[in-house]
Amino acid sequence: MDAPRWEHYEHQADIGVRGIGATLEAAFEQAAIALTAVVTDPAMVKEREAVALSCTAPDRDLLLADWLNALVYAMATRRMVFGRFAVHIDGDHLAATAWGEPVDVARHRPAVEVKGATYTDLAVRRGPGGEWIAQCVVDV
Repeated sequence: MDAPRWEHYEHQADIGVRGIGATLEAAFEQAAIALTAVVTDPAMVKEREAVALSCTAPDRDLLLADWLNALVYAMATRRMVFGRFAVHIDGDHLAATAWGEPVDVARHRPAVEVKGATYTDLAVRRGPGGEWIAQCVVDV
C-alpha cells in the first residue's frame, strides 16, 4: 500500500479535498492537510501550538464533513493554520490534535478562505487497493 497522501480535484468554482491512507484515521489526517493546502503550503506551517478538536456524527461520511468544518472553525476563530494532525476515531466519535501557528500573511500567503466542507462528493470508502479514501468539496 502506498504512503498516505492528499490531493485536490477541481469542482466547478470550489475545490475537492481528498485524503488517502492505510487507515481511516490516516485518510482523515491527509484530508485535513489537503484542506490546509487550499489556504497555504502545509510545509510552511510551524508546529507551535497544539489544539484539541473533537466531533461526533452518525456515519463516517458526516464525520469527515464535521471534522473538516471543525478545522475551518478553529482556523477562523483562532486565526491559525495547521500543518500536522493526529486523528483517533472510535465509532461515531473523532478526537484529534492539530498542530499549527497563527497566520503570518507575509509567510503563509493565504490564497483563499475556506468557508466550509460541503456534502458534495462527500465519501469515505475503501479504494481498490484497500486504502481508505476520505473526500469532499470545500466551499471557497
